[in-house]
Order: sequence, then structure tokens, then C-alpha cells
Amino acid sequence: MSIDLHTHTTASDGTCSPTELVKLASEVGLEAIAVTDHDTLSGLDEAQAAGRMFGVEVIPGCELSLELEDGIGWLHMVALWVPQDAKALNDAFEWVIEGRKNRNHEIVEKLRQQGISITYEAVAARAEGTIGRPHFAQELVSLGVVSDVKEAFRVWIGDYGRAYVPKRKLKPKQALDILNEIGATSILAHPFALNMKPQDVDELLGKLKAMGLDGMEVYYSEHSDVEVKRYKELAEKHDLLISGGSDFHGTNKPHIALGKGRGKLHVPSELLEKMKARRREMGLPV
Repeated sequence: MSIDLHTHTTASDGTCSPTELVKLASEVGLEAIAVTDHDTLSGLDEAQAAGRMFGVEVIPGCELSLELEDGIGWLHMVALWVPQDAKALNDAFEWVIEGRKNRNHEIVEKLRQQGISITYEAVAARAEGTIGRPHFAQELVSLGVVSDVKEAFRVWIGDYGRAYVPKRKLKPKQALDILNEIGATSILAHPFALNMKPQDVDELLGKLKAMGLDGMEVYYSEHSDVEVKRYKELAEKHDLLISGGSDFHGTNKPHIALGKGRGKLHVPSELLEKMKARRREMGLPV
């Protein structure tokens, strides 16, 4: 059986509602999924209710965007088994979301300064949950500024785009202190996106492990066979749990299928059992 421990819904920047996501997971034969929306827990109640309805185990989670020390880069961290009443985490999300609102207005202003007739209200109307860059991309397509979402990111709102604005982020230690406090399992997401040499990833993992990191995404839609092998070896070296997921966003990432990624992804269900065993050893609920 397969699982998928990295997915997104309309609670952040996906296009499937939590119920639609879980229903799709059932249809494609997934045994379990983790719902890991960006900086929010708002879709988890609905997702878990849908899990009971469709017979899919739903792991409550989220994804955090973090800034490395000294501003030398960023990383994403997936948190699993997140309690929704965790005040420390929700307070951190409020801080991040406040910064994101300011960022969204800045992006609108940058686009308008470059002759694009875009409004914050139009972008916000596209979001059911947190407003993110995919919603800007959709509006730019609708306005005829670009031909598709990929071009919108490449030219305008991606990390090197003409209207890029960095977003407010926690530092890894801040995030891991919170996740350890609330009993969540912390997973370094898609390490290929760090754009680091293998030895630098190795060094970073050592630092994150010392801060309390639990695991790493080895199986991921964009990881090559060579990268899967390399990251698996690094995870084993640092005694980290091995995780995996598609990073499914629905039609916002049309080339990524739930549970299958680009077609080859397979995240074995025994990885979830190993996570649960580790949590039981630590006296944490599963």
C-alpha cells in the first residue's frame, strides 16, 4: 500500500477542498495521507471527518517556511500529528500570516508599478484560505499578462521575478522548539530544493538533528533516483525518520498527481508504521 505525507488543500494554496482531497486519496488507493497546508491548521477538522467517511487515515499536519540563520537561505518543514489547540504554534502562524498579508499588498503594488492592473481584492477572491503566490499567478493568467502559472512565477512572482517580495519566516530553532513542545513529528521537506552540495546538506542535517529534527523527506515528486538514494543514506546516518510525499496542490501543480508525483513516486506505508513506533517510544499519541 502507498501513503502520501505531503499534500495541500484550499485551506492554503491547493485547489481541492479537504473533503475532495481525502476522497481522491480513497479513489487512487492511498492508505493514509497527511494534510500539510502552509502555516494553517484550518482544514484539518474537515479532512479528518472525510477520512472517517472514506476510510483513509488522515494525519493532521502543516508545512512551515523557515529562514536559515544569517539569511543564507530557506527551508520548508512538514509537521505531522499536530494538535490543533497548540497555542504556541497558532501564535507563530498569526505572526507569519500578518507578515504575509503585508507581503501580498507589496506584491500588488510592485505589479501595479510595472503597469499591471491587478487588485488585492481580485487575488483574495481566488483564495478560500490563506492567500499565496499561486493565487497571484492565477490572476495574472486571467488578466492575460502571462500564458500560464509557470510563466507567472518565472517572470513575475517567483524568487527571481520582477515583483518578488520575501515573506516573513521563523528560524529553524524557533520552529523546532515549538514542534517539540507540542509533540509533533518534524520532517525536513524536499531537501533537493535547498540547492546545497551533499556535504552541506549533511552538515545542515547534523545541526537540525541537534535542534530536535525527527526526519527527512526522502521520497518526493522532484527527487531523482540518485537523490532518493543519497537522502536515504543521509537520513540513516543521522538516525532520522524517512518520509515522503507528492506535495500535491491540485491544478496549481497540474504535473503532480496525488500519491504518484510525476508518475513514479511510491511512498511505502511501512514508513508511517516506523514513525508511529518512534512516537510510541517517546510516549506520544498516534
